[in-house]
Amino acid sequence: MFLFLSKLLPLFVYPAGLSCLLLGVAIATFWKHPRIAAMAMGAALGVILFSSNAWVAAALVRGLEFQYRPAATYPKVAAIVILGGAVRSATAPRVWPELLESGDRILYAARLYKEGYAPKLILTGGRINWKKEAAPSEAQDIETLLEFMGIPKSAMLLERTSLNTHENAVNVKAILTQEKLEGPILLVTSALHMPRSMAIFKKEGMEAIASPTDYLVDESTSAQGIQDFLIKLLPDAEAMYRTTIALREYVGMMIYWLKGWI
Repeated sequence: MFLFLSKLLPLFVYPAGLSCLLLGVAIATFWKHPRIAAMAMGAALGVILFSSNAWVAAALVRGLEFQYRPAATYPKVAAIVILGGAVRSATAPRVWPELLESGDRILYAARLYKEGYAPKLILTGGRINWKKEAAPSEAQDIETLLEFMGIPKSAMLLERTSLNTHENAVNVKAILTQEKLEGPILLVTSALHMPRSMAIFKKEGMEAIASPTDYLVDESTSAQGIQDFLIKLLPDAEAMYRTTIALREYVGMMIYWLKGWI
């Protein structure tokens, strides 16, 4: 039930869901309370314009992504941990697992392994499947892609059951103990997801070194000319998406804090 509610309830906080909720209020009050309806419609428009503004989206994303930076070099560690949320399953018409935008996690972890920073890779991620149909875990999908990149199966340890970042950390800790892997780990995930991930892994008592990748914004904060400035003021679906995923992290951190997980 927690998993279902954790996916459902935040949808009404994110821009698309909140706008729909406000428009629903406007429709319900249109005839008897036109003033309330007008206020609800204005609020819905405000949410859409604010969340789809590229400057707003960049500021929210940058506030998370720039808390950790990738290092030029890392110390040798016990293992490289790849957090899930990076692949689509091999369901028709896909012929094998495909990378999401956050698939940079897999590529970066493969690079770190090949550069010799750790002897083992720990691949995390189960598969949320509301229909309860059998499907490979995300960890297995990541394994398939890494094998294609030339990484030996013997170097990979799979954590196949976690459905959120807290479960990632708990299960990784169990694998480290079981395999007698001692010392720090390199934690690889998207830069946007790294602050919450580091807080969780540290809460579980692991010595994690942040190895972020998949940056959505860069260090440039100024417009590239008047045309770029004006375009970024207009509503943009990509900007709304970035605002949404940034809010998802902020909401996630609040929920995890209330649960005592960070």
